[in-house]
Amino acid sequence: MERNNLAFYDQQAAQWWDETATVFPLSQLNPLRFQFFDRYVPDWRGLQVLDVGCGGGYTCEFLAQRGAVVTGIDQSAACIAAAQAHAQSTGLAIDYHTGVAEQLPFAGDRFDIVTCVDVLEHVQSVPTTIAEIGRVLKPGGFLLFDTLNRTWQSRLLMIWLLEDWLRLIPQGIHDWRQFVSPEELTRHLQQADFWEVEIQGFDLFGRHPLSQLQTLWYYWQTGSLWAKFDDITQVFYIGMARKHGNSMSTG
Repeated sequence: MERNNLAFYDQQAAQWWDETATVFPLSQLNPLRFQFFDRYVPDWRGLQVLDVGCGGGYTCEFLAQRGAVVTGIDQSAACIAAAQAHAQSTGLAIDYHTGVAEQLPFAGDRFDIVTCVDVLEHVQSVPTTIAEIGRVLKPGGFLLFDTLNRTWQSRLLMIWLLEDWLRLIPQGIHDWRQFVSPEELTRHLQQADFWEVEIQGFDLFGRHPLSQLQTLWYYWQTGSLWAKFDDITQVFYIGMARKHGNSMSTG
């Protein structure tokens, strides 16, 4: 079976904003992850924000509704077309581009914030992606991210349970070998001139098999998720890194 099969996103693009679409549950993660991100950026109004790996625009629209000046980039032209169409239909001014994270088509020191969510586990090169994000961030700017750790726990939950058994995630969408540990990511960030790094566990499903099944049952019944941040990073983790310099103010 092909792993890290990103063709799924092209196939889902036309239905991206349909509430019955396979990808639509991803839209529910933003209110959860921004409980963490808002600790570092309490006021988004007027900030220049780049969303790397924006897909069909869930995070871009979430940010635009909060007053940010938003740019989105994704390698899927179909997803970008869907994002542009939906933003136009809702009256949101978002600047969308097709491109890859390893070669961002933007000038250096342009953005106050870069968001990169559910993406680092899919890119071809994590260090190159981090270096490019550092290049386009202003001094003192923030990278806000979440991703998946490469552990037996993440393989059990994300691959075996959610992909292969329950089929809640399309089979082949993840390649466990491309998951990145917090230690590896911290090293790449430090090499790219990020001087402040904060990482926490991002608990969406519970920490034990019984609680995971209970959480999934609750999601099937209600369509709702919850989140908790802690020190356990074995599966999902979330974080902030700040580029060296102090020219940016987030109010």
